[in-house]
Amino acid sequence: MVKEVERAGIPVVHMCTVVPISLTVGANRIVPTIAIPHPLGNPALSLEEEREIRRGLVDKALKALTTEVDGQTVFDK
Repeated sequence: MVKEVERAGIPVVHMCTVVPISLTVGANRIVPTIAIPHPLGNPALSLEEEREIRRGLVDKALKALTTEVDGQTVFDK
């Protein structure tokens, strides 16, 4: 689905815990997340720590969304 949306001219960020699967399906902008049961956080952390993690991931995804890419790119930094 990611590739079809991109073909329509809409940039997409694929946030995932297993990057090789995203590469296999052909996602162009890939943002690695935390863990399979909790991709966007860690319920063992405090509310403030959880917000910080989520905010960082969303910021990374927005940066990826606004970055011009030529092929598959993993935004892990």
